[in-house]
Amino acid sequence: MQFNIPTWLTLFRIVLIPFFVLAFYLPFQWAPLACALIFIVAAFTDWFDGFLARRWKQTTRFGAFLDPVADKVMVAIALVLVTDHFHAWWITLPAATMIAREIIISALREWMAEIGKRSSVAVSWIGKVKTTAQMLALFALLWRPAPLVEGIGTVALYVAAVLTFWSMFQYLNAARGDLLER
Repeated sequence: MQFNIPTWLTLFRIVLIPFFVLAFYLPFQWAPLACALIFIVAAFTDWFDGFLARRWKQTTRFGAFLDPVADKVMVAIALVLVTDHFHAWWITLPAATMIAREIIISALREWMAEIGKRSSVAVSWIGKVKTTAQMLALFALLWRPAPLVEGIGTVALYVAAVLTFWSMFQYLNAARGDLLER
């Protein structure tokens, strides 16, 4: 298998994960900014590798598998770190909701693929908006330079949580006939 630039960007995002976690726990004043910057670089590569793969027609099966895995792992770890820092139900509840949604939709997509109907649960525009709100929220809550930024991050986290439910129900509705079939 030959690696292309989009695949290398996805692999780079995976390599960033331990550095992102280490930066979160560093005992320095600049650590939250470093953590947030690593996260935003990873978020940018998530968008950029998909853009390049489509534009250059370099989509591969490996890339199609690895890209969402890298994205979900990075976001899940960021959500866990944010809940660890804030240690509050109003942060933990939307974070847990988002992680649960990812597990549910991943299982749904896998099952739909097994029955040959994967395209029924393809990524929708609402999922892309949810991801954008989620990335903004996580960047702000990882950086947290001031209460205003934390507030913006918290509001964005709740917007992402609402969109999480909305997109999940869209996917489940799209698969309803197959899920409820005997």
